[in-house]
Amino acid sequence: MAEVVGVDIGGTKTHLALASDDGALLRQAVVSTSSWRDAGTSAAALRELIVTQLGEAAATRPLAVGAHGCDSTAQCRALEDALRAQLAGPVTVVNDAELMPPALDVEAAIGIAVGTGSIAVARDANGELLTAGGWGWLLGDEGSSAGIVREATRAVLLDLDRGAAPDVLTRRLLAAFDASDGPELAMALTRAASAEAWGSHAVEVFAAADDGSAVAARIIREAGTHLASLVGQLQARGVRADAVVAGGAVIEGQPRLRDAFTTALTREHPTIAIHVLDRPPVMGAVALARRIAPSLIPEVTS
Repeated sequence: MAEVVGVDIGGTKTHLALASDDGALLRQAVVSTSSWRDAGTSAAALRELIVTQLGEAAATRPLAVGAHGCDSTAQCRALEDALRAQLAGPVTVVNDAELMPPALDVEAAIGIAVGTGSIAVARDANGELLTAGGWGWLLGDEGSSAGIVREATRAVLLDLDRGAAPDVLTRRLLAAFDASDGPELAMALTRAASAEAWGSHAVEVFAAADDGSAVAARIIREAGTHLASLVGQLQARGVRADAVVAGGAVIEGQPRLRDAFTTALTREHPTIAIHVLDRPPVMGAVALARRIAPSLIPEVTS
């Protein structure tokens, strides 16, 4: 039985899967990305991780990797080349958001990842990777868990500066960051300056909206609208897409954001089919690995 390997390297976690040639998972593992990945992506470290988690033979199988931080064609190719020097089988590398469409077997689609960060990706007619968003939690990533907390905190601080009475969002964020007022809240976020630390409190924003906070509801609507706008940005640069596939813990797990995104996207692009991932993105890596597996490539006869 032929086997393939798929790896989804996200900003927070890395999901590895060994699958049969029909796509059935045989073995899988999830580890913290920070536990093995440094500032770059070491091909040697990834090989060691694959062997440790999936077995020595996995280093000889066709491999597809979706890598957070591979945001250009050149970066994807550089990692491909480095991995080919470490592994025996064929290798393909894409951005991790590119795993979304093949995970659902959707063609001609834009992939949108909405988790700790957010980004939209697609390939143009020449196969070049184009991205929209994905600037990181300090500058952007609107709609991500970190971005939602950042914008909610800004809204709360502005209301406090104006002398507005604290609403449920204000009270939830103050409690979450163990702060008693606006200056303490601002300082607490400054001290906890990482996407993961900020993003871990996104649940407070969604809970506040459920509890009736108009400010929290507005922040979520604006996040969904921003995510939908990324599609138009890619189309303006020549991407031709019939569908959008969105995935990631935030958009999959939070109905308010999912509804805001689909409402905004339908309003702006009524002909585009919208899909929300209902399975791990690593399944997209498995699908891509199957495409490059020699035993699965049809023979061409003359």
